[in-house]
Amino acid sequence: MSTRDTRREFEAIVGKLAAEDPSLARPVRMIPRRVLLSVLAVVGGLVWAALSVLMVVWGAVGVIITVVTVAVAVGLGVHRQRRLLSNK
Repeated sequence: MSTRDTRREFEAIVGKLAAEDPSLARPVRMIPRRVLLSVLAVVGGLVWAALSVLMVVWGAVGVIITVVTVAVAVGLGVHRQRRLLSNK
């Protein structure tokens, strides 16, 4: 049996298994969710601290940068939440 035939047969088996149990078709996360959330929390805290310092050092320009950054972060969060809810 050639490599191409073996691959085709493998894909057929995987397709049948995924049809029987859709949870098998989900992508596997390489980084555990808990670790990912911890890293995001630390990075978010560092960014927030940097933006706070930026507001003090640069004054009005720092405030504008902070407002834009927070608005973009909130917008991305809302967009992601809507996308997740529409997929259910």
